Amino acid sequence: MKLELHRVFVKKLKFGDKTGYADGTLTVNKKELLDLIAEDPLLGKNLDVDLAMPGEKTRIIPVKDVLEPRWKIEGKGQVFPGILSDVETVGEGKTLVLTGAAVLTAGKLVRFQEGIIDMSGPGSEYTPYSKTCNVVLVLEPSDPEMDKHDYEQACRIAGQKTAAYLARCCAEAGVQAEKVDVHEFANFRDAMVAHPGLPKVGYLYMLQTQGLLHDTYLYGVDVKKILPTIVSPLEVMDGAITSGNCVSSCDKNNTYVHQNNPVIADMLKRHGKDFNFVACIVTNENVTLADKRRSSSYATKLASMFGLDGVVITEEGFGNPDADLVMNCWKAERLGIKTALLTDEYAGQDGASQSLADSCPEGNACVTSGNANEVVVLPPMDKVIGFPETAHIIAGGWQGSLADDGTITVELQAITGATSELGYTKLGAYTI
Repeated sequence: MKLELHRVFVKKLKFGDKTGYADGTLTVNKKELLDLIAEDPLLGKNLDVDLAMPGEKTRIIPVKDVLEPRWKIEGKGQVFPGILSDVETVGEGKTLVLTGAAVLTAGKLVRFQEGIIDMSGPGSEYTPYSKTCNVVLVLEPSDPEMDKHDYEQACRIAGQKTAAYLARCCAEAGVQAEKVDVHEFANFRDAMVAHPGLPKVGYLYMLQTQGLLHDTYLYGVDVKKILPTIVSPLEVMDGAITSGNCVSSCDKNNTYVHQNNPVIADMLKRHGKDFNFVACIVTNENVTLADKRRSSSYATKLASMFGLDGVVITEEGFGNPDADLVMNCWKAERLGIKTALLTDEYAGQDGASQSLADSCPEGNACVTSGNANEVVVLPPMDKVIGFPETAHIIAGGWQGSLADDGTITVELQAITGATSELGYTKLGAYTI
């Protein structure tokens, strides 16, 4: 498989008569975009589109999903396959990417696990989306009593429609790439004999699938309904996985993160140098013990069948999914497969509590992306997009989090992407 990502670099946003890109500026026809998302009868009439730029004293709350605008310009399939487009396999051809731009869905709360993005101030230092040029959809249900699953779906599709619309308009206008990233991934026949002497390494990609608005989709299929399976990392890079979950905002893998998975990107860079990157295994995080045992056994069996020497395992979420992480770890290790784990911690506000809900002796190579319980104070912003009162009830907040002057005191848990378990975060560590 060969995938070309044709990038233009968005540095500024503005509203205008025609949606398109020129000289670093993405212009958005607000009326046309509003008409597009208003086609969904599940969304109310008081819809809005706003723009948020890095450095502005702007707060967005509550954030549901973040997406990167993309459009396939050559090759099979189209963006958001199985949901917005046909189920044709992606991961090959050419895809236009509006790098530096992002679509944010916000508005009426779906579930308490939604987040905050500050475009400046101390809060901006914890979220990668303070540095993107954000097109923000402010959404509401057409019926206040609407089922939350229906409203979540409407918000999810509105975000995907917007991301596709922005990139499609640019592609149809003939916008040319400013940079082209070329990625290739071998078939298994060739991969297994390539790079002799290097260890064969795979990626075990855990996806949030706990239900109750904790869902992730692979080609439009709810991942909690599948057995672990093999995908090409290029399929992931080309949008095969989309987020539909409302798990705590700090470690929720937004669709944007799946599109730009840094674990996959780094493993592809190191392929053929430090190791032979052979396989990407997608697995789920269901809630029952039987499902956890089934999926962990099946996923590690696949790793063993490919003769992998090691796997990188990334978690999504915390608490209940910690059991899945640990099962994947010790089952792989007992099959002779070395593991490296990437997770975050919920170690209490003082950092003194047990970091994970489960552990095992085999989990002795673990990378942390931060303590989600750490408390931060977010100063007032000049502009708030959305509904600031949700700070009292979102995960990481509490009654009294929002002060009268607009100051918000919350845990990192409430900040979108603050402790991303794919490593797509601004937090880091160093050895003293």
